[in-house]
Amino acid sequence: MTHLRKIMLEELQRRHYSQATTQRYIRLVERFAQHFHSSPDRLGRQHIREYQAQLFTVQKLSPGSVTNHLCALRFFYVQTLKKPWSIADTPYPRKRYRLPTILSPEEVAQLIDAAPTPFYRTILMTPLRHRRAPRRAHSPQGQRYRQPTHGGAHSVNRNTS
Repeated sequence: MTHLRKIMLEELQRRHYSQATTQRYIRLVERFAQHFHSSPDRLGRQHIREYQAQLFTVQKLSPGSVTNHLCALRFFYVQTLKKPWSIADTPYPRKRYRLPTILSPEEVAQLIDAAPTPFYRTILMTPLRHRRAPRRAHSPQGQRYRQPTHGGAHSVNRNTS
């Protein structure tokens, strides 16, 4: 085990990183060093930028995987080597957001029919839009409703003047 790997392992353990994260971070820093055929402490910002671009273009990794690589490298440089890290130089990739899948009426019917008990069938047949709406703070005429008190019966104003 190299000196840098030992220091990084100790830093990860001191911070109570999980065993899976520890192994992943060490493996990702090792891959970074192997890519440039050099010790990672001799590599700098330009190497990290080049490696990040290579992860996207050549290896075709997802934004989440590239973020994992960058987190491992950031930990190595900041915590192990005590070097500054600029997110401006190595920005994390934007995460892709997927729209939810909308079921067709036939698929909804199949889902309801597949419910094992009447209870689950009832749950599936109760759409979210029929749930109780939150109370409004103002009446339709613009007058403010009384705000509820959270103190119970003893906090009711008993002044009847």
